[in-house]
Amino acid sequence: MKRIIKKVAVLGSGVMGSRIACHFAGAGIEVLLMDIAPTALNDAENKKNLSLDHPAVRNRIVNEALAAAIKSNPSPVYTKDTAKKISTGNFLDNMKDIAGCDWIIEVVVERLDVKKSIFAEVEKFRRPGTLITSNTSGIPIHLMTEGRSEDFNKHFCGTHFFNPPRYLRLLEIIPGPTTDPEVIQFLLHFGDLHLGKAAVLCKDTPAFIANRVGVFGIMAICKLMDKMELSIDEVDALTGPIIGRPKSATFRTADVVGIDTLVKVARGVYENCPNDEARDTFLAPSWLEKMVSNNWLGDKTGQGFFKKQKGPTGEKEILVLDLKSLEYKTRSKPRFATVEATKQVDDLKTRLKALAQGQDKAGEFYRQFHYGLFSYISHRIPEISDELYRVDEAMMAGFGWEIGAFESWDALGVESTLKKMKEAGFTVAKWVEEMIAKKITSFYKVENGVRRCYSPSSGSYINITGESEEQAFILMRNFIGKTVWKNSACFAYDLGHDVLGLEWYTKLGTMGGEVVEGIQKSISIAEEKFKGLVIANEGQNFSAGANVGMIFMFAIEQEYDELDMAIRAFQNTTMRARYSAVPVVVAPHGLSLGGSCELSLHADRVIPAAETYIGLVELGVGLIPGGGGTKEFTMRAADEMHEDEPENITLKNRFITIATAKVSTSGYEAFDLGILKKGRDMVSINQARRIGEAKAAVTELYDDGYTMPVQRKDIKVLGRSSLGALYAGINAMWRSNYATDHDVVVAKKLAYVMCGGDLSEPTVVSEQYLLDLEREAFLSLCGEKKTLERIQSVLKGGKPIRN
Repeated sequence: MKRIIKKVAVLGSGVMGSRIACHFAGAGIEVLLMDIAPTALNDAENKKNLSLDHPAVRNRIVNEALAAAIKSNPSPVYTKDTAKKISTGNFLDNMKDIAGCDWIIEVVVERLDVKKSIFAEVEKFRRPGTLITSNTSGIPIHLMTEGRSEDFNKHFCGTHFFNPPRYLRLLEIIPGPTTDPEVIQFLLHFGDLHLGKAAVLCKDTPAFIANRVGVFGIMAICKLMDKMELSIDEVDALTGPIIGRPKSATFRTADVVGIDTLVKVARGVYENCPNDEARDTFLAPSWLEKMVSNNWLGDKTGQGFFKKQKGPTGEKEILVLDLKSLEYKTRSKPRFATVEATKQVDDLKTRLKALAQGQDKAGEFYRQFHYGLFSYISHRIPEISDELYRVDEAMMAGFGWEIGAFESWDALGVESTLKKMKEAGFTVAKWVEEMIAKKITSFYKVENGVRRCYSPSSGSYINITGESEEQAFILMRNFIGKTVWKNSACFAYDLGHDVLGLEWYTKLGTMGGEVVEGIQKSISIAEEKFKGLVIANEGQNFSAGANVGMIFMFAIEQEYDELDMAIRAFQNTTMRARYSAVPVVVAPHGLSLGGSCELSLHADRVIPAAETYIGLVELGVGLIPGGGGTKEFTMRAADEMHEDEPENITLKNRFITIATAKVSTSGYEAFDLGILKKGRDMVSINQARRIGEAKAAVTELYDDGYTMPVQRKDIKVLGRSSLGALYAGINAMWRSNYATDHDVVVAKKLAYVMCGGDLSEPTVVSEQYLLDLEREAFLSLCGEKKTLERIQSVLKGGKPIRN
């Protein structure tokens, strides 16, 4: 059966329901969001003499919930216009409207009786064949549809989104006992392709996959910290980014999720999993139960493991809970020799191995922590999933782990770690022993660029994606065996089908001399042997921009000839991306700032992930975009301007975007900022697909008869006629205290370049003319004391200072 999802009904507008509605709308789907009608008037409604039957009253709950969601931070919407796709209603007046929906999602309170009553109403109006799912986080799927029709049961399953739905990519799909397999396959595909989710098939077991393993991990850490007498600050220092976990680590994560929620899920597993060998781990320690009884539930109540308060001088300070005294105290900054020794190790797998070999308290913690985790996940196969890669996918997409638990076990060495686990008294499931007996010593391997995973049920490796999907989900690192060229930072791979791929590994993805060399060399190789080039990587962020440390070093030493050569080299590189004999496609994600944004501006096509935060931020450190970004915005403004527009508003808008260092809040908003081009660039809502889509774009451009563009010599710049207006605006910002003296200096340099210099009349110039102006302005600003102070502040890990 072919299904098309045109409209979705979301039943329940709480924190999850309203944000799920926003995510569907962000994916371009019309949404009907509903909730209960109020049973009493509020003060504002009483003052207006409204009745309970008034439309504004009947939809008050849902409308206020949606408005609060849209205003929340982080934003649940990709652009401001997203909310226009959402209409609202209430269960009494609008339940009939679900007849026009293709998918109905229940997101009401986690009570079985409430859900069953909602489903009884849904069945009165739902069209046969319409998808009906629940966002339950733990209620057994098979209990919810008792008494419902055969068609209802056939099209019903669990679809568990993680909060916040826009940012956490996990979507757990949980079939019921009578769910049509076609429905499950459709939802797995739709969740991946249209919602950008890591859609993971789960079994109908307590807490499903991610919460079962994730909450075990948190509760196991609670027990381990008591055993090792560790503090909250010490545990969070050990369980954050250093091991590939989010900055919120363990206890900050618990505060965000809600400590009552954590305890509730843990208690649910304890009560409903009598055969879980680690069942007692889910029993909350006495201090955790005390926190719940004290209503210290985390962010929702203002205090949990951490508490914010004003210090003696009025500044905000964060206190941490002492679990022995249950009193809040000043935070500490723990230091462990093992951690300090591995901070400079960029590769996570190498770092994990070093951490687990530490001989101090941290090393012992890592061993005990990982041994317990590995034991637990081995016993969950096949209880919660037949395939172990789904466990890893769920933890990465739902809890923000950089690599999954089985992949971590691979990093430490499966066989050697198993031996140490046994010596320490930990057990593993029988299938792990059988795997080792077959001389299979890793859970994952890569063959011909395809990642494969061990399957306990078959006793052999299986492909993680089907053959038809192999080209859709491309991981650059899987092609390490097909390296065509490399230097100390970059790798160029043969991605197959005559497409070359380039990635680099530097701190924050910064672009220094090695990356510039890598881009130039890869384009040359592609011109000689391939159809085109994809530039992407799989770090946490694409790139934080040019290497400002190098700029600072040259400037502080007054090596202006070296600095001039470096800027010329970068300009030449971005122009090489534009003017090459083969198509160059860039696929950014996460932060894509400064120089990496300039690279995208010059690409033949850009395929950003939906979660791409891209912008020209050089003004923040007292510089202007010097790698062709200022030139490109000037050229685009010239192309977009029309003669009768008021006050050259197009140029002003482009100027303001750079002058205020605007960064898009999503890949979609980058179109509004003029960084991406409509009709040329395309957002990939699923980050895991963007490299595959970029590769397909290279092939499409080449096969359509790609020819190298010709450098532009027809760019109309406005000279003094616009320069005066921009200067006046800059001075107005300064008089209003929105700009510092140095901001004025930098902004005027930018205006000078974007107007083509101090020309007496509008003039047609070339790209090279603008690049020369851009470079001269950049170099002059590098000599400014205030610019160097700003760069130095950034290098020290702070925010750009305004002076």
